[in-house]
Amino acid sequence: MLLGAALALVAHPARGDASWLEFPGDPRQPGQGKHVVLLAGDEEYRSEEALPMLAALLSRRHGFRCTVLFAVDPATGHLDPNDQTSLPGSEALDSADLLLTAVRFRKYPAPIAPRIQAALSRGVPVVGLRTSTHAFQYPADSPFAALNDFGRQVLGETWVSHWGRHGVEATRGAIEAAHADHPLLRGVAEIYGDTDVYEAYPVADAGILLRGAVLSGMSPDASPAGYSKQRSSDGQTQPVNEPMMPVAWFREIPRDAAGGAVQRSFCTTMGSATDLRCADLRRLVVNAVYWGLRLDPPAEADVRYAGAYHPSPYAFDGFRRAARPSDMRPREE
Repeated sequence: MLLGAALALVAHPARGDASWLEFPGDPRQPGQGKHVVLLAGDEEYRSEEALPMLAALLSRRHGFRCTVLFAVDPATGHLDPNDQTSLPGSEALDSADLLLTAVRFRKYPAPIAPRIQAALSRGVPVVGLRTSTHAFQYPADSPFAALNDFGRQVLGETWVSHWGRHGVEATRGAIEAAHADHPLLRGVAEIYGDTDVYEAYPVADAGILLRGAVLSGMSPDASPAGYSKQRSSDGQTQPVNEPMMPVAWFREIPRDAAGGAVQRSFCTTMGSATDLRCADLRRLVVNAVYWGLRLDPPAEADVRYAGAYHPSPYAFDGFRRAARPSDMRPREE
């Protein structure tokens, strides 16, 4: 009996020792019965810290059941965002009601990639942060090469370039007047992030929510930058803030010829772990989860942290060494 119990523990590790994190739902709150799967997998912007914070917030404040999946070294069980093929716990994708992605140039093998493709094929809504515009990078002859178009085909844009100067010029959001009353912007007023503005030209059917002012420094009160740059789209030169590049948008994508089935997606090119210290940016992401799931976003969504949050600065190879997924679970201070 003791041997059997020991084997069971090996086969089904305790939640705190697993290679992913689970956050329960709450039947008393609006997110009841909805499963949000969050994919953390970028080398620079500390998604392995940001997504557990968002999952805890979505679970505790709004009742969504959340599963956070990470890149994990299979030999040590430690987080390794540089491993572009790892995503233990991908079975959670089979029951996902919404995907929240913060991944970059992933090359997931089978059975992970087919699970992502299946979720997209059944019309699961997607909320994409920062590098999700360039989430996957497969060789042209890969059976999963179609995922390389995820950014443009699902979110509405792929990687183009850094429009602001990376690590030197921060971003201040400006609400697009045409969609100022959209439910996605409820309670959203002041957006700031210490990452730079991406160059972006979302597809024609995207609804622009925010444009990003390239700032002349790294503080919220920095003045807008005043220099010009050459656009990648046509080679023409324009001032970096005239017009400002889109930094958040939404799409409703028809999935059949009759227009009867629609997949919803939301994308922001902001969303590093440090960007998400901004309460209104967190509120925008929470609103996007509600909206993607066809739930009415609150008038002012509760975005208080559900545990300590002290994100690391963004940097390649800046992840915490020898940390496990359980170490990312937000805890009370």
